[in-house]
Amino acid sequence: MTRKNTIHDIGVAKHIGNYSDAVESASPGRMLFLSGTPGLAPDGKLPKTFEEQAEQAWKNVFALLDLAVMGPEHLVKISQYLVRSEDLPLYPPIRNKWLKDHRPASMLVIVPALVRPDILIEIEAYAVAPTD
Repeated sequence: MTRKNTIHDIGVAKHIGNYSDAVESASPGRMLFLSGTPGLAPDGKLPKTFEEQAEQAWKNVFALLDLAVMGPEHLVKISQYLVRSEDLPLYPPIRNKWLKDHRPASMLVIVPALVRPDILIEIEAYAVAPTD
């Protein structure tokens, strides 16, 4: 018997964005831990704009999910790191384009810098898929 991840909300998250207060992971399950994934393309090229880097970062997340035979419905927690607060209004439409109706637990932080000064965004994620 497979069990889906369950969303638990107390109503706080909906006042900030499209995410869940908590996600209960199906257990036992296959767990995927994604390292911080910047908007760097697999060929090493880094797009110049924040929007392009954000798109590439989500593309990378979905490519890793695909390799693990998982999808956005298996994401249980994401942490997003931006280096410029002025990019914050640009980000939700990009994130929502990729996640659609899926609402993993989420954290977004503005940080002073990432591993390289030209990287503007990094996404870390955890996914759980029930074992069949």
